[in-house]
Amino acid sequence: MSKYCIVIPVYNHGKELLQTLLELSCCNLRCFVVNDGSDHETTYYLDEAKKIHDWIKIISLQNNKGKGAAVKAGLRYACGQQYTHALQVDADGQHCLEDIPKLLGESIKYPNALVLGQPIFSKDVPLSRLIGRQISRFWVCVETISKSIKDPLFGFRIYPLSSTIQVLDSNRTGNRMDFDPEIAVRLYWKNVPIRNVKTMVTYPDNGVSHFKMGRDNLQISWMHTKLVLEMFYHLPASLWNRIKKP
Repeated sequence: MSKYCIVIPVYNHGKELLQTLLELSCCNLRCFVVNDGSDHETTYYLDEAKKIHDWIKIISLQNNKGKGAAVKAGLRYACGQQYTHALQVDADGQHCLEDIPKLLGESIKYPNALVLGQPIFSKDVPLSRLIGRQISRFWVCVETISKSIKDPLFGFRIYPLSSTIQVLDSNRTGNRMDFDPEIAVRLYWKNVPIRNVKTMVTYPDNGVSHFKMGRDNLQISWMHTKLVLEMFYHLPASLWNRIKKP
């Protein structure tokens, strides 16, 4: 029987997280908030959130290790608690949480699938983000020889935990913004079905982004370089398995 939870990586988004948790309270799902070495102000807000919401658990990382590391810590903890699926949500308020039932419905219908949010951007999206997404989409299409993954960078998704932990245990995956696209590609290579669900995304006024243009773009570029080199090993078996499916 499937058992769902929520995983939220958070780094210095204390106030935003409180609003996100308020909106998530109607989901009736256990929530694991991973504090990725946040500052004292965010830690204070996390302590306040624990007093308000008895359905959340704070997992604290001593030092800031990156979004990918925080997500992985949350996924491993959730799996250890016997959850079968984890919904990843960002803390900064960009995701349309009203669409959670759509993602859950798709996951329940396809329990073995990685369910990815496919963002529909509003006019406030920074041009640099759109360009970066187009570049990453192109390389993911090359690495998978498919258009199955509509948006590899969007962190609003549901992981099937069993197959995801298997991939994490057998690969050294990125710890920062490179994690989201990498894990999607590696799950595809393991013949995990991919489902895409359209959802709106907004950029809040005065929102704080922790995406570092130089560092994170360099890491993502290096990640794609590694995946392109690896694809020649993984794809023959992956393509053969897909051909055999009725």
